[in-house]
Amino acid sequence: MPVHPKMTNEERYERGLQTLQKMAGEEDVRMIEGMGEFHPDFGHMMIAFGFGDIYSRSAFDLKQREVITLTSLITQGATEQLPFHLHAALNVGMSPEEILELVMHCAAYAGFPKACGALTVVKRVFDERNIVPNTK
Repeated sequence: MPVHPKMTNEERYERGLQTLQKMAGEEDVRMIEGMGEFHPDFGHMMIAFGFGDIYSRSAFDLKQREVITLTSLITQGATEQLPFHLHAALNVGMSPEEILELVMHCAAYAGFPKACGALTVVKRVFDERNIVPNTK
């Protein structure tokens, strides 16, 4: 759904919170809400803009958006944000094998150091979720 210019900030925030809940577990939702408790303006912006305006648009589904986000984070070397988005990607239907293929593909464009850093985070998330990918 596109953002309607007459939506209030509260409507954008509520839509963002609903999208976030589809993507993330309760622990991740609480973590993001915790950022808002520490810095309310930033927390509101992250939910209203990031999840209410961007992730809620209809041109891509949540799985496609996570492919884009993971690729962007890996190519930036922004591994601190990877765990949240890896969990979200798995929650919205991305398979472990697709995630591993994405990391491999990024190695060709972003370089092996960034892909290796990402793979370390992927392994940690897979271990947390008891995921053993089919790599044959």
